[in-house]
Amino acid sequence: MLKRIDHIQLAAPEGGEEKAREFFGDILGMEEVGKPDSLRKNGGVWFSLGVQQLHIGIEEPFTPARKAHPAFEVDDLQEAVDTLEDRGVAVKKDDRLPGAERCYIQDPFGNRIELLQWVD
Repeated sequence: MLKRIDHIQLAAPEGGEEKAREFFGDILGMEEVGKPDSLRKNGGVWFSLGVQQLHIGIEEPFTPARKAHPAFEVDDLQEAVDTLEDRGVAVKKDDRLPGAERCYIQDPFGNRIELLQWVD
């Protein structure tokens, strides 16, 4: 029945588009993609990462996702951590997943994001 994950959506408060562009585009390196004309009036911003997309949707009242989260695989977790910390992003390391090095960060809105590197 299911084919693949097409996109993940995270919520942001009204007016959060520029902060989303800075964080997901400038810091994490995702490419912004245009929203269809029929959806632009809703606000928000979309990004691509390979064939998947991350949609930042505006939600009022806004509550950040503190447990539910997307997880992004990286090639070099330590390099990612160093880059994030240099950009002022707080990183929380976690060693509870066997076979992986991972950490958690928060987007500018308080949504939880996992970064992980699978190790042999």
